[in-house]
Amino acid sequence: MSELQLDDVHVSYGQSPALIGLSLTIGAGEIVSLLGGNASGKSTTMKTVLGLKRPDAGRILWDGEEIQGWSTARRVRAGIASVPEARRVFPDMTVEDNLLSGAHTRRDRGIRATLAEVYDFFPRLRERRTQRAGSMSGGEQQMLAFGRALMSRPRLICMDEPTMGLAPIVVEQVLGRIAELNRELGISVLMVEQNAELALSIASRGYVLRTGEVVLAGSAERLAADPAIQEAYLGRGLDTTEEPARGQQEGSVA
Repeated sequence: MSELQLDDVHVSYGQSPALIGLSLTIGAGEIVSLLGGNASGKSTTMKTVLGLKRPDAGRILWDGEEIQGWSTARRVRAGIASVPEARRVFPDMTVEDNLLSGAHTRRDRGIRATLAEVYDFFPRLRERRTQRAGSMSGGEQQMLAFGRALMSRPRLICMDEPTMGLAPIVVEQVLGRIAELNRELGISVLMVEQNAELALSIASRGYVLRTGEVVLAGSAERLAADPAIQEAYLGRGLDTTEEPARGQQEGSVA
């Protein structure tokens, strides 16, 4: 059974449809990439999974249970976490306080133990635990956003443009960390990413959206290797106008 399933989901903003009969699955331990240009429905899909946008029709199932009526907090408690676009750390709070904010839905006594585990996974965060988050490099803030998501003890993390604004060398490190989270911790990942080639390099499968509908789906290897798909979706046809401007080089995340 897949962990997460969207079944014929329709979402609109007023009279404007954003998702039209969207169906996708994310199985246990998978990395699934969601690809497409601007206004394709990627961000709306992410918001719908997280409970920030309610579907007009269709079902969202988590471990076979319908959750489209659940609040975001309830979804987080059930094991769905997010790493938002542009990281969105709290710049005036310390690294440790940012991490602890990720456990705000928990009521158990294991929060400090989870914090220690996050520090073991991201030693740089332990080194910087008393530092203001806003003074860290972009790559370090991305690691902080990952760590904050881990504090809720998720089984699925939704990542929205995790490489946006990062220098190429840092992008490689971030993608490596995503693969490591998946491989070592067994966490499933739904990743929205403009750079299709990079996204598919670590994914199990991918979906390509256009104006709210899935137009291509398959294994990452098939999507990356098919010449027709490369020309239509992995080349300039997809990325020329939609690729966000990359920021100046930022510090290592190691």
